[in-house]
Order: sequence, then structure tokens, then C-alpha cells
Amino acid sequence: MDAAAPAQPGRRPRWRSRIAVAAGRAVADASRLSGLGSGSVIGGRVSLLLDRHLLAHLTARVGREVALVSATNGKTTTTRLLSAALAADRPVVSNTLGANMPPGHVAALGRARLDATAVLEVDERWLGVVLAETRAGTVVLLNLSRDQLDRSFEVRQIAQRWRGALAADPPRQVVANADDPLVVWAAMGTDATDPDAPGVHPGRGWRTIWVGTGDTWRGDATGCPACGGRLSFEGGGWSCLGCDLARPEPDLWLDGDAVAHRDGRRTALELRLPGRVNRANAALALAAAEAMGATPEAAAAAMADVDDVAGRYRTVTVDGCRARLLLAKNPAGWREALDMLAPPPQPVVVAINARVADGHDPSWLWDVPFERLRGRRVVATGERRHDLAVRLRYAAVDHVVADTLAAAVQAAGSPAVDVAANYTAFQDALETLR
Repeated sequence: MDAAAPAQPGRRPRWRSRIAVAAGRAVADASRLSGLGSGSVIGGRVSLLLDRHLLAHLTARVGREVALVSATNGKTTTTRLLSAALAADRPVVSNTLGANMPPGHVAALGRARLDATAVLEVDERWLGVVLAETRAGTVVLLNLSRDQLDRSFEVRQIAQRWRGALAADPPRQVVANADDPLVVWAAMGTDATDPDAPGVHPGRGWRTIWVGTGDTWRGDATGCPACGGRLSFEGGGWSCLGCDLARPEPDLWLDGDAVAHRDGRRTALELRLPGRVNRANAALALAAAEAMGATPEAAAAAMADVDDVAGRYRTVTVDGCRARLLLAKNPAGWREALDMLAPPPQPVVVAINARVADGHDPSWLWDVPFERLRGRRVVATGERRHDLAVRLRYAAVDHVVADTLAAAVQAAGSPAVDVAANYTAFQDALETLR
């Protein structure tokens, strides 16, 4: 897709956009009916071939409110939670199937009501393009960590791109994770509280809402993104030893099973989604929902009804065995997934592929603390099961290897098992474990 500056929506004939939307719908419907897939990507690609600035036209209609959610980990879940929170009092459209580049966005928007608020998950590499096209009023930034480095940018480069994108097309407000130094540096460069920052036009900064998530992943933020100095992590905070970059004071923060607000309020979180990481995702979604006009109590109540996010955490029965599906794509995500596992001795199936969507290089396996799986039976499967088996052997984890997911669940030899898989292996699990 051409990343040039978007055209003015009003200058393009409206009929052309309508034809592009209709053609995309027809192709998407044909794809679904033929069983080739959801059609959300191919339909969007066809629409963009006919109108390459269709995303701008669809979001400009009747001043549609737009929120963008971007990160390496957790963006699908946070998008789903924010959509639920806002849907309590308004129509909402979202790319719920996780197609998080412009084709997926136009496919979702093309079927939406004109007055629907758009909550769009955005691949971290595409945030600048999508922000320029949509002129979104709210941007939610969760985290940045290594992911698919054989085909993606290094995380500091992505943070730099985020920083530049926000300066070029400032939203009204940015909701940002105060515990990720890369996110903070990207988000604070053009904060409205610092209108004299380099590259900032007076009056074009935004309000930043800092959220304390309690994130403790340090593997991708040892060096300061501002000056290259060393970061120090102490007492729940962080700061650079060479410059003034430091953890900002949060406006909201995760406090156990609740979100604490700086003004003393507390909003309880009663989530069906498991794990600390999902409470952190909910805290960010709650902050964004409140910034967009929702009441925290109504937003939290709506998020409590979310129990399945594109198949994540779904439980299926395979030959009498209850298998719970977990997704983890990179070392930061795997650490959180390991926290969600049922306690030992319940066995675990670990499925690893290395396709384009996963990244072809599986060396990241050595950064995952698989040593935590000691004391339980582990079954390695997926296309890179033998690479995984080597890693498990060095971690002193008792394991066997299975050729297929179904065989792996059977080899676990238990009435219940957790199936933890990376991206395409997870999609395989959704298709084959029913």
C-alpha cells in the first residue's frame, strides 16, 4: 500500500468509494461462501485497489470518531475490551478478526453504520500510515518488544516511527503504558505539556493519559531510547542514568483486581479473561473508554462480559480431553502465557511454527523461560517441534514430541491440558481442535 499523505476525502467522487466498498464486500462474501477464509483481507485489498484512500474516506464520513490500538502484544485483546466498553452507550465498529492493516480496516468500516465509533487494532509497523489516513482522535499504545525480527523493524526503530507519526498527525489524546520506556519516549515527545519539544507545532500537542500496568518485562528496554544511556529499574519505577527520561506519574494504575485513579477513585475489574496481563489490558482500555466519554463503571461492567478474544482462552474437547487454547507470539508474550497455565502437574502442549506470520527465525525460543515447565509433562508439536524439543531438553523439562496437534493432546495423557501456541500454530489449533 502506498504510504503517501492521504487525499482530502471530499475531493474524490463519492461514487468511486461506494463502488470500492461494494466490490470488496462481494469478494469477501465469495471468499467466505467458498470456504477460503473470512474474506476480511482479500475484500479490503480489492477495495483499496479501486480507491487507495478509501480508509480516509470511510473515517471522514459524518466526523466518525476513531480510536487506534497498537502494540507488539495484547492489541487484539485490548481492542476487543475497548470496543465492548464503548458499545455500552454507542454503536461501535471494529476489526474483530485481527486483520490489523488497512485492508482489514476498510473491510470492517465498509459494513458499518455511518455513526459508529471505530476502534481499530493496528499493526505496530502501520500505525503512522493508519493515523495519517484516519486522523484518529485517540491512540492507545501498549508495549513494544522483539517480534519477527527477520522481517520487522527493531523495536527502537518502531518507537521512533511512532514518535514521528504522532508529531505529524497529532490526535486529541494518547493513552500510553507508563511502564514501557519505549512507549513513554514515543508518546511524550509531543505531549501538550511540552509544546516546545523538537518538531512540535505550538497548540498541536495532545493530552497524554499515563497508565501504570505493572509490566516487568525488561528484555527490550535496557537502553534509553532518548540518549542511549542505561536504564535503571528500581522500586517499581524506571529512569535513565544519562538523561531526564523517566517513568511518568500514572493517571491510572492497575492495583490488584481494580484500577486506581489519581483522584482517589477505584474501578473494580471482574474479568472473565485470565491473567495479570489481561487486567493490564483492561486498565488501558478503561482509560481510553473514559477519555472517549464512557463512565468507568459502565465500561468495566461491559468488559466483564468478554470471555473469548478471537479464540484465545477458548476450551475445546478433543477425544474426551478438555484443551484450553492460549496464544503467545514472542518472549514477552510467552512469559505472560506461562503465568496463565494451570498449576502442575497438569500437562502442557506447546506448538511452534515458523511461517511468515510467525517470523522464520525461531531462535527467540532461547529467550523464553521454559525452565518454568519443569515438574510437568510437556508435549512439543508444530512445524518447529524439534527446535522446541532441543530448547526443552536444555531446560531440563520432561517432554515428548508429537507430529500433530490432535496427537499431542492425546499424548498429554490427561483429562485437561493447556495448549500454548504461537500465531499460525494457534490458528491451526482453532481449525483442527474442535
